[in-house]
Amino acid sequence: MLILLALNFQFILAQQNISYLKGKVKEQNQGEDIPVIGANVYWSGTTIGTTTDSKGNFKLTKLKSNNQLVVSYVGYQSDTITVDNQDYVIVALKTSTELDEVVVSFKRNTTEFSLLEPVNTKVMGERELLKAACCNLSESFETNPSVDVSFTDAITGTRQIQMLGLAGPYTQITRENMPDIRGLSSIYGLTYIPGTWIENIHLNKGAGTVINGFESIAGQIDVNLRNPANMDKLYLNFYGNQRGRVEANANIQTDVGKNLGTAVLLHGMNNSFGQDHNNDNFLDHPTGQQYVILNRWELYSDRGLRFQFGAKGTYIDKFGGESGFDPDIDRGTTNAWGLNIKTERYEAWSKLGRVNMDKPWQSLGFQVLGAFHDQESYFGLTDYNAQQKSFYSNLIFQSQINNTNHQFKTGLSFQYDDYNEDLNNLKYDRLEYVPGAFFEYTYKHLEKFDAILGIRGDYHNEYGSFLTPRAHLRYSLTDKITLRASGGRGLRSANIISENIGILASSREIIINGDGSNKPFGLDPEIAWNYGLNLTYKFVLDYRNGSVNVDFYRTDFQNQIVMDLDQDPQQAIFYNLDGESYSNSFQAQIDYELIKRLDVRVAYRWYDVKTTYNNELLDKPLTSNHRAFINLAYNSRKHWSFDYTINWQGEKRIPGTETNPVEYQLDEYSPNFFIMNAQISKSWQQKFDVYVGVENILSYKQENPIIASNDPFGQYFDSSLIWGPINGRNIYLGLRYKIK
Repeated sequence: MLILLALNFQFILAQQNISYLKGKVKEQNQGEDIPVIGANVYWSGTTIGTTTDSKGNFKLTKLKSNNQLVVSYVGYQSDTITVDNQDYVIVALKTSTELDEVVVSFKRNTTEFSLLEPVNTKVMGERELLKAACCNLSESFETNPSVDVSFTDAITGTRQIQMLGLAGPYTQITRENMPDIRGLSSIYGLTYIPGTWIENIHLNKGAGTVINGFESIAGQIDVNLRNPANMDKLYLNFYGNQRGRVEANANIQTDVGKNLGTAVLLHGMNNSFGQDHNNDNFLDHPTGQQYVILNRWELYSDRGLRFQFGAKGTYIDKFGGESGFDPDIDRGTTNAWGLNIKTERYEAWSKLGRVNMDKPWQSLGFQVLGAFHDQESYFGLTDYNAQQKSFYSNLIFQSQINNTNHQFKTGLSFQYDDYNEDLNNLKYDRLEYVPGAFFEYTYKHLEKFDAILGIRGDYHNEYGSFLTPRAHLRYSLTDKITLRASGGRGLRSANIISENIGILASSREIIINGDGSNKPFGLDPEIAWNYGLNLTYKFVLDYRNGSVNVDFYRTDFQNQIVMDLDQDPQQAIFYNLDGESYSNSFQAQIDYELIKRLDVRVAYRWYDVKTTYNNELLDKPLTSNHRAFINLAYNSRKHWSFDYTINWQGEKRIPGTETNPVEYQLDEYSPNFFIMNAQISKSWQQKFDVYVGVENILSYKQENPIIASNDPFGQYFDSSLIWGPINGRNIYLGLRYKIK
């Protein structure tokens, strides 16, 4: 079947003859040509069109049956021109009314969302990411109330995310709609994507699309990296903070030919200064280095073919532990407790797509990805070495039934993972492969109602065959109020060691209650149903835009791999769920331009997350039920930017430590606390920026986050019970320079 589809794909590529019309829309002001941004450009009598970019440029597929091009924009006279054999046109619009002076301005929100899309998706643009230092993906959500960020432990400095009250691995993280952070990279992989590489982030809660697979349970985070078609020629970023962390990034774009471009993205990080501000004899953060390089190519042919290819390499080597630890002398001994995590990861991917020129609603695309991940590490006397070899492919065909009110996507996918894990000479090797097929139908009725109904069938070599149904519905109550509903099933194979890596920074004994089968770790797959409602309201008050977003999501687990830290403080026990496990999530958010150029974002979030531990239904540990959030962002006319964020988190349940000696016991619940961050930046001629910021302004931190830090090789040592910040105030400084 795959061979026949591939041959059919090649035949389509050979037979089609697609060409494009490029051009520019401008106006004249006192003899100077000024680009018109956001002008509508479309073929007369059709819905086939586009809008002009920030330079007034556009690119549109030519139609054999239509040569009348319409260009329109609010405040200008529409223009219709005849296009015969031209490949490039320039359109000069005239104002519809002659005025003495007209100032037209448009303020784009830093986070965009649509009232017309059935899927509840928010797009975090570059300006949103620039509100904080955003050195990597794990640090990109400080101004987003939908995503919580915390530390896995007090030694490795690794951050993890959660959404809808569920741990990061339950959120599918993709790069341009291809699998990215999963498997062995589920936690550490967030640091493999530098913030300066990110063009935007698409974040949606709840059930995702069946096109991207079956693993999404809490939602999907899709990261779009800078690409040769629209990135700056040169972008440089330098960052340093008081903790000794220094980073440098460079993005370089080159046009190789008329329709071929390439980009090289470079990242380097070094931290050579060990610090111990709380005097517990352990470094507050690891030292070491990280290097990441990516090269990508994009081809846009005159015949409509689009081709992408990319390769990426990552190298990380970091050390942590007691401040006097010397790896050449102390490794493998009880002289001093130390850790080392060394990772090499290599990836390559390709995308090939083609639109049928005679039927612009019809297209065929093919994605392929390969990755090799190798980690060598030790945590005190615990050795953990792991490898993962992965392959992924996805073939997607898109068309319509009768008219554009009935559209569909269908295709085939294949996921392959080969794991080799070694934990203190205990082998956890496994091979997983999953072929699958999917079909997704979209119904549109004017601008009032949309429905996306999808189903996919997959076969896992150990779990057998299974179905994944998902649905997204949208109804416009008014032209300003949209109601959405979603529901669907997700299934995933848990990587219990790599997804809970912070447990290795403790003396807990790891116990896996599997059934001895060939299933990964002898445990069943995790299966959950997710349901959600979202209400979005956009309004204008006192000539300024605002929005209200309210949503509720519930996740019910049919099976979950439970990590039980409550039965015994000296053990981490993994087993299949026996009882209930669910997550309820409610969030209300208001965005409004309070005064001119001052944006305010206020949000409140409530979680009710419970799991059955040893026949007792308990709150999920280290997760707050309540969170409040305020973000203030001000941009002056003189290119100054000011950002200030306040986070309040309620109390969190701490796993039981009552059987420990008194000096090693923790309270049942953590205190609530505030975290405040601020940043000021200045831009000159849109080329050079300077930014300075302070994280955790109040210097609030969890006191003595490491249990039994004075006896790291004893049975009570544990650095994984982290409920708050582990570092105090952090001041940073950065520089940016770009050539457009």
